[in-house]
Amino acid sequence: MSKGQMGMIQCGFLVVALILATAFPARAALGGDASTIQADQIHMQGTRRIIPADSYTVHEIQAATGTLREYISSQGIVFAVAWHGPWLPDMRQIMGSYFEQYSQAAESHHTARLGRRPVMVEQPGLVIQSGGHLRSFAGKAYIPDMLPTGLRAEDIQ
Repeated sequence: MSKGQMGMIQCGFLVVALILATAFPARAALGGDASTIQADQIHMQGTRRIIPADSYTVHEIQAATGTLREYISSQGIVFAVAWHGPWLPDMRQIMGSYFEQYSQAAESHHTARLGRRPVMVEQPGLVIQSGGHLRSFAGKAYIPDMLPTGLRAEDIQ
């Protein structure tokens, strides 16, 4: 096989790899579709456990970077996420389209010079509670209108 043919084969593999990389759906995120939770598991390099409940399911991913729980409605929508571990999770990943609201709230929290107090956001369509310190972070975010009957906000952990 000539060098030119090898180069074309390598280029072909590169094209296929790029197509496959972009073919994977976006990671599951608050308000997003649950069909992509496996991508979160791969991204976190963790193990997943599924915990069924009456009107929702919890997908718990445990990794060296911490634990992430994604609460999935019977319609297949992520209505809540909770995390704890030694580092904050990829907030852009888990907040999805709500990341901008989270980012603005965190920025105003720091601007107000509240020190190391937890970030608390309570808006009509979004609640976020996040806090901690080095090697011990925890939080949750949920969409209040999507909470299934019988699930209290305190139950999201």
